[in-house]
Amino acid sequence: MLLDEHPATLIHHTIGNFNIYPDKVAIGRINESLSTLQQARDLRIRESENALRKLSRNLQTLASQHNQTIASHNSTDHASQIVELDTQKFRIAKAASDLEIEGERLEQELDSLKSCLQQLDLQGVEGDDAMKAKREAEDPTLLKLKVYRCLGIDADPNPTGSYNKAIIRNAQRRDVHVVNIDTKFSRFFYADYLWQAL
Repeated sequence: MLLDEHPATLIHHTIGNFNIYPDKVAIGRINESLSTLQQARDLRIRESENALRKLSRNLQTLASQHNQTIASHNSTDHASQIVELDTQKFRIAKAASDLEIEGERLEQELDSLKSCLQQLDLQGVEGDDAMKAKREAEDPTLLKLKVYRCLGIDADPNPTGSYNKAIIRNAQRRDVHVVNIDTKFSRFFYADYLWQAL
Protein backbone atom coordinates (compact mmCIF):
# COMPACT_ATOMS: atom_id res chain seq x y z
CA MET A 1 0.00 0.00 0.00
CA LEU A 2 1.33 3.46 -0.93
CA LEU A 3 -0.12 5.38 1.95
CA ASP A 4 0.07 4.50 5.60
CA GLU A 5 -3.23 6.14 6.32
CA HIS A 6 -6.60 5.84 4.78
CA PRO A 7 -7.20 8.30 1.93
CA ALA A 8 -10.37 9.69 3.51
CA THR A 9 -8.42 10.54 6.64
CA LEU A 10 -5.73 12.17 4.56
CA ILE A 11 -8.30 14.22 2.64
CA HIS A 12 -9.98 15.21 5.87
CA HIS A 13 -6.66 16.33 7.37
CA THR A 14 -5.76 18.15 4.13
CA ILE A 15 -9.08 19.97 4.15
CA GLY A 16 -8.62 20.80 7.81
CA ASN A 17 -5.17 22.21 7.17
CA PHE A 18 -6.54 24.49 4.36
CA ASN A 19 -8.27 27.43 6.05
CA ILE A 20 -11.05 28.12 3.51
CA TYR A 21 -13.35 30.13 5.78
CA PRO A 22 -11.87 33.50 4.85
CA ASP A 23 -12.21 32.54 1.20
CA LYS A 24 -15.87 31.69 1.72
CA VAL A 25 -16.47 35.06 3.42
CA ALA A 26 -14.70 36.86 0.56
CA ILE A 27 -16.76 34.99 -2.02
CA GLY A 28 -19.94 35.90 -0.10
CA ARG A 29 -18.94 39.56 -0.08
CA ILE A 30 -18.21 39.40 -3.81
CA ASN A 31 -21.62 37.84 -4.45
CA GLU A 32 -23.33 40.58 -2.40
CA SER A 33 -21.42 43.28 -4.30
CA LEU A 34 -22.39 41.68 -7.60
CA SER A 35 -26.02 41.55 -6.49
CA THR A 36 -25.96 45.22 -5.39
CA LEU A 37 -24.29 46.25 -8.63
CA GLN A 38 -26.86 44.31 -10.64
CA GLN A 39 -29.73 46.02 -8.76
CA ALA A 40 -28.18 49.46 -9.27
CA ARG A 41 -27.62 48.66 -12.94
CA ASP A 42 -31.24 47.52 -13.36
CA LEU A 43 -32.49 50.69 -11.61
CA ARG A 44 -30.36 52.91 -13.86
CA ILE A 45 -31.56 51.05 -16.94
CA ARG A 46 -35.21 51.55 -15.87
CA GLU A 47 -34.63 55.28 -15.28
CA SER A 48 -32.92 55.61 -18.65
CA GLU A 49 -35.79 53.78 -20.36
CA ASN A 50 -38.34 56.10 -18.66
CA ALA A 51 -36.36 59.17 -19.72
CA LEU A 52 -36.06 57.78 -23.25
CA ARG A 53 -39.84 57.18 -23.43
CA LYS A 54 -40.50 60.73 -22.18
CA LEU A 55 -38.10 62.21 -24.72
CA SER A 56 -39.71 60.12 -27.46
CA ARG A 57 -43.15 61.49 -26.53
CA ASN A 58 -41.77 65.07 -26.53
CA LEU A 59 -40.15 64.43 -29.89
CA GLN A 60 -43.40 63.16 -31.36
CA THR A 61 -45.31 66.19 -29.98
CA LEU A 62 -42.77 68.63 -31.34
CA ALA A 63 -42.63 66.85 -34.67
CA SER A 64 -46.43 67.03 -35.02
CA GLN A 65 -46.39 70.73 -34.07
CA HIS A 66 -43.62 71.35 -36.58
CA ASN A 67 -45.56 69.54 -39.29
CA GLN A 68 -48.69 71.57 -38.49
CA THR A 69 -46.70 74.82 -38.59
CA ILE A 70 -45.15 73.89 -41.94
CA ALA A 71 -48.55 72.87 -43.30
CA SER A 72 -50.20 76.12 -42.14
CA HIS A 73 -47.33 78.37 -43.29
CA ASN A 74 -48.06 80.39 -46.40
CA SER A 75 -45.08 82.18 -47.88
CA THR A 76 -47.19 84.82 -49.70
CA ASP A 77 -49.00 85.76 -46.48
CA HIS A 78 -45.67 85.98 -44.72
CA ALA A 79 -44.24 88.23 -47.44
CA SER A 80 -47.30 90.50 -47.39
CA GLN A 81 -47.08 90.79 -43.59
CA ILE A 82 -43.42 91.74 -43.87
CA VAL A 83 -44.24 94.39 -46.48
CA GLU A 84 -47.08 95.75 -44.34
CA LEU A 85 -44.85 95.88 -41.26
CA ASP A 86 -42.12 97.62 -43.24
CA THR A 87 -44.67 100.19 -44.46
CA GLN A 88 -45.88 100.79 -40.91
CA LYS A 89 -42.29 101.11 -39.72
CA PHE A 90 -41.57 103.68 -42.44
CA ARG A 91 -44.71 105.67 -41.57
CA ILE A 92 -43.87 105.65 -37.88
CA ALA A 93 -40.29 106.73 -38.57
CA LYS A 94 -41.50 109.56 -40.84
CA ALA A 95 -44.05 110.68 -38.26
CA ALA A 96 -41.38 110.62 -35.55
CA SER A 97 -39.03 112.67 -37.77
CA ASP A 98 -41.79 115.19 -38.54
CA LEU A 99 -42.65 115.47 -34.86
CA GLU A 100 -38.99 115.98 -33.99
CA ILE A 101 -38.67 118.76 -36.59
CA GLU A 102 -41.90 120.35 -35.36
CA GLY A 103 -40.66 120.09 -31.78
CA GLU A 104 -37.41 121.84 -32.69
CA ARG A 105 -39.35 124.57 -34.52
CA LEU A 106 -41.68 125.06 -31.57
CA GLU A 107 -38.71 125.13 -29.22
CA GLN A 108 -37.08 127.88 -31.29
CA GLU A 109 -40.38 129.77 -31.40
CA LEU A 110 -40.70 129.39 -27.62
CA ASP A 111 -37.18 130.76 -27.12
CA SER A 112 -38.01 133.69 -29.39
CA LEU A 113 -41.25 134.38 -27.52
CA LYS A 114 -39.42 134.16 -24.17
CA SER A 115 -36.85 136.73 -25.31
CA CYS A 116 -39.66 138.96 -26.62
CA LEU A 117 -41.52 138.62 -23.31
CA GLN A 118 -38.36 139.47 -21.42
CA GLN A 119 -37.92 142.62 -23.53
CA LEU A 120 -41.55 143.58 -22.95
CA ASP A 121 -41.16 143.01 -19.22
CA LEU A 122 -38.12 145.29 -19.23
CA GLN A 123 -40.06 147.98 -21.16
CA GLY A 124 -43.06 147.81 -18.83
CA VAL A 125 -46.69 148.61 -19.61
CA GLU A 126 -45.96 152.03 -21.13
CA GLY A 127 -43.19 150.72 -23.41
CA ASP A 128 -39.73 152.09 -23.85
CA ASP A 129 -38.87 155.77 -24.36
CA ALA A 130 -39.08 155.59 -28.17
CA MET A 131 -42.58 154.06 -28.01
CA LYS A 132 -43.71 156.72 -25.52
CA ALA A 133 -42.38 159.52 -27.73
CA LYS A 134 -44.02 158.04 -30.83
CA ARG A 135 -47.33 157.63 -29.03
CA GLU A 136 -47.20 161.19 -27.68
CA ALA A 137 -46.45 162.49 -31.17
CA GLU A 138 -49.42 160.60 -32.66
CA ASP A 139 -51.88 161.49 -29.93
CA PRO A 140 -53.35 164.64 -31.59
CA THR A 141 -53.85 162.82 -34.89
CA LEU A 142 -55.41 159.83 -33.17
CA LEU A 143 -57.72 162.09 -31.19
CA LYS A 144 -58.87 163.82 -34.37
CA LEU A 145 -59.48 160.47 -36.09
CA LYS A 146 -61.55 159.26 -33.14
CA VAL A 147 -63.69 162.40 -33.26
CA TYR A 148 -64.19 161.97 -37.00
CA ARG A 149 -65.17 158.32 -36.55
CA CYS A 150 -67.70 159.27 -33.88
CA LEU A 151 -69.29 161.63 -36.41
CA GLY A 152 -69.37 158.90 -39.08
CA ILE A 153 -66.36 160.11 -41.05
CA ASP A 154 -63.50 157.74 -41.86
CA ALA A 155 -60.21 159.24 -43.02
CA ASP A 156 -58.52 157.09 -45.65
CA PRO A 157 -54.70 157.42 -45.75
CA ASN A 158 -52.76 157.27 -48.99
CA PRO A 159 -49.53 155.19 -49.37
CA THR A 160 -47.39 158.08 -48.05
CA GLY A 161 -49.40 158.16 -44.81
CA SER A 162 -51.20 161.50 -45.27
CA TYR A 163 -54.99 161.65 -45.19
CA ASN A 164 -56.42 163.02 -48.46
CA LYS A 165 -59.74 161.17 -48.68
CA ALA A 166 -62.76 161.19 -46.34
CA ILE A 167 -65.60 158.65 -46.39
CA ILE A 168 -68.83 160.08 -44.92
CA ARG A 169 -71.49 157.65 -43.77
CA ASN A 170 -74.94 158.99 -42.97
CA ALA A 171 -76.96 156.35 -41.14
CA GLN A 172 -80.24 158.33 -41.30
CA ARG A 173 -80.10 158.78 -45.06
CA ARG A 174 -78.33 155.49 -45.63
CA ASP A 175 -75.89 157.29 -47.82
CA VAL A 176 -72.11 157.25 -48.33
CA HIS A 177 -70.05 160.17 -49.73
CA VAL A 178 -66.39 160.05 -50.69
CA VAL A 179 -64.65 163.43 -50.54
CA ASN A 180 -61.16 163.98 -51.97
CA ILE A 181 -59.38 166.62 -49.91
CA ASP A 182 -57.22 168.97 -51.93
CA THR A 183 -54.99 171.77 -50.69
CA LYS A 184 -56.50 174.33 -53.13
CA PHE A 185 -59.62 174.60 -50.92
CA SER A 186 -59.50 175.97 -47.39
CA ARG A 187 -60.09 173.98 -44.23
CA PHE A 188 -63.19 176.05 -43.51
CA PHE A 189 -64.64 174.95 -46.84
CA TYR A 190 -64.12 171.27 -46.09
CA ALA A 191 -65.40 171.62 -42.53
CA ASP A 192 -68.58 173.29 -43.80
CA TYR A 193 -68.97 170.70 -46.57
CA LEU A 194 -68.50 167.76 -44.19
CA TRP A 195 -70.89 169.23 -41.66
CA GLN A 196 -73.59 169.69 -44.32
CA ALA A 197 -73.06 166.11 -45.54
CA LEU A 198 -73.69 164.83 -42.04
